[in-house]
Amino acid sequence: MKTVLISTVAAIAMALGSQASAQDKTAGPDKPKDASAKPAAEKPKLAPEELEAKFKATLTKATMAGRWCAIKDGTLGPEKEDKYTIVSVTKLGGDAWLINTRIQYNQKDIVAPIPVQVKWAGDTPVIIVDKIPVPGGGVYSARVLIYEHTYAGTWSGGEYGGLLNGIITNEKE
Repeated sequence: MKTVLISTVAAIAMALGSQASAQDKTAGPDKPKDASAKPAAEKPKLAPEELEAKFKATLTKATMAGRWCAIKDGTLGPEKEDKYTIVSVTKLGGDAWLINTRIQYNQKDIVAPIPVQVKWAGDTPVIIVDKIPVPGGGVYSARVLIYEHTYAGTWSGGEYGGLLNGIITNEKE
């Protein structure tokens, strides 16, 4: 297995190296590379208000469905299915937001306001839950990145912690 991996990596490196070498030869020492070649068109950067509106639209009336696994003693546990239903998202000011989450637990169905911070990594929102007490469930922290209609993150609560990821779908009206 290790030999196959090393051989594959070596083959890819040689192919890329020979392709780059061939491109350098076409320019030649007396022919400069085409300086007028334009890079691929970049998406226009969105203003902070537009990014926040996109974030809010992505999570309003949304279901986050995916998998999570625990981490114990540095080892990943088995994956388990997970689902979160978000009713609405409201910006309170600055980095502070309120995510109204539907919680179905022990024959109860409630909407709980979860205070979070949202930090931005460029155009990508990262939801920060920091030491939030959950009645009967301990204190939890999490970092969850939202990109397009996917999410990925890490969480911890007391002696427990793990990873989570999945897709985000919105309720059709």
